[in-house]
This record gives sequence, structure tokens and C-alpha cells, in this order.
Amino acid sequence: MRVNWNYIKMLVLFISVGLLYAFASVKNNVRKISKTNISFLGENSLFITHEAVSKLLIQNQGGLKNKPKETLDLNTLEKTLNSNPMIKSAEVYVAVNGTLNAEIEQKRPVARVSTNASYYIDDEGKYMPLSSNYTARVPLVTGYVEKNNLKNVFEIAKKVEADAFLKQHVVEIHQSVNGAIALKLRQCKFTVNLGSLKLLDKKINNLKAFYKKSLKEKTLDKYSKVNLQFDNQVVCTKT
Repeated sequence: MRVNWNYIKMLVLFISVGLLYAFASVKNNVRKISKTNISFLGENSLFITHEAVSKLLIQNQGGLKNKPKETLDLNTLEKTLNSNPMIKSAEVYVAVNGTLNAEIEQKRPVARVSTNASYYIDDEGKYMPLSSNYTARVPLVTGYVEKNNLKNVFEIAKKVEADAFLKQHVVEIHQSVNGAIALKLRQCKFTVNLGSLKLLDKKINNLKAFYKKSLKEKTLDKYSKVNLQFDNQVVCTKT
């Protein structure tokens, strides 16, 4: 009977690989956490600190260092971090060397509400608390603002952020009780009345044209109100 040595060699190879994989898996599972590494993605402005993130991780697991990897519930750790109102998303994983890594993407504010309550509006139009660690330079939102109805002020805040002229000049967004929007510009005495956000791009273009013309004529400080609510018109009130 002829022995198929190639078959036997392949069988031995597969068994060896399987045993090595099983050994590595067991060794990896009993590996203990050596340290934690917290990194922030995107902007450098830290609204939540490394220490605060580390505290969230430790409180959830009752200590991390020298804890066996197999006892960690990474999904629970991610949910704990994602439940923090400063954090947009979090990914937690353990490296081969036993380091627990947490990659954090913070929420990014586009406006700051300053009424009877103070908080940020993030880049998804959601509530974001103020941070004692860092203050963002974003337009103030004043007037009548409800935390569960930020649609209008968020829309204009996003427009301000995306437009170079508005980002440079707009310092305040005011919403009246009927939802009408007004803007205040840096180093200008007048208020810009937008009214509703209907035809917003057209109104912004009218504002830019007015500002450029008045700046050239050195008449910016002669107005108290600039009304953009009327189609194809910029109605100004002098001081």
C-alpha cells in the first residue's frame, strides 16, 4: 500500500496551525490590561479631558490595570463613553500588547445658547453642555430658544459656520418668540433682520452687497437696523 506523504504532511500542518491558534487565543484571553491609551480624533480642543474619559472607563469596570482581557465587556465600555454628552462617538479595543485603547470623537459646537439656560448646539443640531475645560468661539444664540426645538437657530448657525463672510462677522443670532431671526455683526451697531429663513441664501447675498457698499462709503455706523425680509430690497433705518 502506497502512503500519500503529501496528504500526511498537509494534515500535520493543519493540526499544528490549529494548535498554535488555540494556544495564542488562550494566551491572548488571559492577557492582563497593562495600561490605557486614550486618543482624541479631529480637533485639538478638548471639551472632555483624558482624565475624565479614564474615570468613566475605571468606574464602569472597577479598575482596569492588571485586569484579565477576557473579563472586559468592550461593548459596555463603548456605550458608557457614548452616553457622555460631550462625546460624539467612541471605539474601545484591546491591542495585542494588552493596552486598552479608547478612540474618542468629541461633539463639535456651532453655536452657544445664552438665555435662561446656557449650552452649545453641536454640528448635528443637538444639545451639548458647556465645558469647564474649554470655551468654543462660536456665535451666541439669544432670545426665545427651546432645547427641544433648535431647528431654525441650527440652520442659521450652520450657514454662519460654512460662509467665510458670516463666520468672520456674525457674533450673535437672535430668535424672537415668533421664530424670526436677527443677526448682530462684529463692530456694527445695527441689527440685521432676516425674518424667516425662506430665501436665506438670497438674503445673505443682499447683506454682503450692502455691507461691501457701506464699508466702501464708510456709512456702516449710520444705521441702527438693516431689514432683509423684503424681496430684492435692503431696507435700512438710520440712527
